[in-house]
Amino acid sequence: MKHVLKNERGMALAIAIVALVVVGALIAGALFSGTQEQRVAENVRRAQASFGVAEEGVYDIIRNWSVDTIRMRYAGMYPYPGSPVSLSQSAIAKKTAASKTGSYNGTITKLNDGMYLVDMTGQDTMSLAGRIRGGGSSQRMGLITRIRPLALNIQAAVTSGGTNFVAGNVNIAGADSVPDGWTGCGSKDSTKAGVRMQVGDSISKSGNAKITGTPPVVHDPTLKDSSFSIYGDVTFTQLAAMANIKLTGQNFSNGIGPAFLNGQCDLTVQTNWGSPTAPTGPCGNYFPIIYINGDATINGQEGQGILLINGGLSVQGGFQFYGVTIVKGSVKTSGGGGSPAHFWGALMAQDTVQFADTVNNFSGGATMLYSKCAILKALDKTGTGSMLRSRAWVQLF
Repeated sequence: MKHVLKNERGMALAIAIVALVVVGALIAGALFSGTQEQRVAENVRRAQASFGVAEEGVYDIIRNWSVDTIRMRYAGMYPYPGSPVSLSQSAIAKKTAASKTGSYNGTITKLNDGMYLVDMTGQDTMSLAGRIRGGGSSQRMGLITRIRPLALNIQAAVTSGGTNFVAGNVNIAGADSVPDGWTGCGSKDSTKAGVRMQVGDSISKSGNAKITGTPPVVHDPTLKDSSFSIYGDVTFTQLAAMANIKLTGQNFSNGIGPAFLNGQCDLTVQTNWGSPTAPTGPCGNYFPIIYINGDATINGQEGQGILLINGGLSVQGGFQFYGVTIVKGSVKTSGGGGSPAHFWGALMAQDTVQFADTVNNFSGGATMLYSKCAILKALDKTGTGSMLRSRAWVQLF
């Protein structure tokens, strides 16, 4: 049998080369896979950081909603779609996040008087620095924000918790009245009672005084003392703490009226309560919450919003207030001069026994008119922004 000798010289080199190629491929694959995983993780991290920045921007809007200047700007917008659309939107300037992880900017669109859409875009720091190819990461978030108004059960032009005396040329009307020059009030409400009282309270009328409504006077067994102090989940004390104007009881004379600075509404003036008779003016959208601790006497001029008085209120002239007035003591009106004293919206007088005088004395030329529009605007424009209870936000692309 013939033996064939096989020459295996050089095989070690070939095997070593193949092994190096295989190992190199494995190492390259591992490096590529690791790099991709790192890039994916970094992209996810930047996306989450951008989303967190956008979310912070949205909640920053809600947190600062009650600031007077901000609330006035939002309240002054027109419901979408405006003409032009810019009247329905307010731009949110770019701002660095408190965490320093990025910045956000966007727009607020007014859907109606009680609902807004916050459209916020957030970018992380690396993307803002321009170090990421393709523009980096950004997240866009939308949030439906509603105005959280007070839950006031208004059923009359005047709601009283004590004794009432009506004389002179007083006019108390439960028919829905729209203030002159006001727009966007919607359809009128059904006629309310003129005066709503607790069971056992009394009312007397003399002279040319008129009380009209459906019915003109009603003794409501559901009307309790708590109705003057608890409004849904907010109390009188909590509402007073929210007031952006806080004053002690005094004689304001004719000092209540709009104030301006360089053509703008001056919000630093404590006697500036808005300008309801000039709704398109600089202070037309200013609806403050005013809290007066003690008895107050006012002769003129005008105001709007929510007026809280921890004491009695005496109106001696042509003072006009549009919105909701809540008085813990008694209310007195007299005189009237060239223009009668007006309350547009709703007047609530508790007449608690802690105050010396528990008789509401309406005389002179006072006019108290129920106004759904004045009430809703006061509640909408003094309320704070809050999220819807379910599915308030959406991720926009």
